[in-house]
Amino acid sequence: MSRPLSIVLAGGGTAGHISPMLAIADALKAEDAATDVTVVGTPSGMETRIVPLAGYELKTIHRVPMPRRPSVDLLKFPGRFAAAIRQAGDILDAAQADVAVGVGGYVCTPVYLAARRRRIPVVLHEANAKAGLANKLGARFAARIAAAFPGTGLERVEIVGMPMKSAIANLDRKARQRQAREFFGLDPDRPTIVVTGGSLGAASLNQTLKSVLPKLPESELQILHITGKGKAILDQQGQPVQQPGYVQTEFVDGMENAYAAADLFISRAGAGTVCELAAVGVPAILVPLPIGNGEQKLNARPLVEAGGAHMVEDTGFTPEWFLSTVVPLALNAQRLDAMSEASTRVGRRDAAERMAVLIREEAIKFRTQPTAAKED
Repeated sequence: MSRPLSIVLAGGGTAGHISPMLAIADALKAEDAATDVTVVGTPSGMETRIVPLAGYELKTIHRVPMPRRPSVDLLKFPGRFAAAIRQAGDILDAAQADVAVGVGGYVCTPVYLAARRRRIPVVLHEANAKAGLANKLGARFAARIAAAFPGTGLERVEIVGMPMKSAIANLDRKARQRQAREFFGLDPDRPTIVVTGGSLGAASLNQTLKSVLPKLPESELQILHITGKGKAILDQQGQPVQQPGYVQTEFVDGMENAYAAADLFISRAGAGTVCELAAVGVPAILVPLPIGNGEQKLNARPLVEAGGAHMVEDTGFTPEWFLSTVVPLALNAQRLDAMSEASTRVGRRDAAERMAVLIREEAIKFRTQPTAAKED
């Protein structure tokens, strides 16, 4: 071929879309460094910060959500949406794209439709157990459809797992554990629970931890608490709580360290988190977000059914439940080992590489087909 393959990747808005998108980009470049990767997002999403930090240039198009109620925005929607499709088309044309890849979110729909108009093959990845609207539309004409979980409702699906960065996919928890605990200022020899509500934190999880803290000195355990930005647990003087066996931080840059430090991990059940926990074999307690369409319960179900995690309702994650259930579990090495083994049986570490293979297959197929077939 006269020039490297050109792949356009679309996704953004949340880390749940951005992280797998960047993992796919890295896998494509790892397979062939000459591959031209273009990343598309919106000007207002987290991708404006995360994508450049990952070493990729970000192209942006307008974010055009569909208004849910009659309004002036609803009347303006057709024109705005058409403009977003044109912007997406300009990016595809400038990149001389061989494939358009989407991972979900508002930005994907215009890219999918612009690619379809140009006969450019679409490859999509659905991260959640319940497919989003953009991917439901894209799946109607996509060349390849991949997913992290079964039961998405999409047809022709290839279950590949969740693309994740190599530092997590290749993590050896046992070998890294001591170093990771020391990194956070934890005792390297003490059983450790990690609690996180994600980058934004979770008020109910944080409140339960605040109530549990006075009991910690009586326990053999230590806790690493990732509170979320601006959500530190404060003492009566307004300072972050400090006490033996408890370390809090608002944010962790490099969750592989948190996974390695943990004997037991407590978190929401976002698709990325569930898949990463399974891939690296971390025993978990999952507390699905109590709002939304119930997708977090669906995300958690395969890991729970396999025996790698327990699930508890947000209202059930109380201080009393923590002390009566979580503490004994965290001190039971035999049960934790069994959960870890169950987790790794269902976890997938090679999703990014599998995505890269099928994307390249479609790109080569498109590049080598007759020009007339592309223009029909």
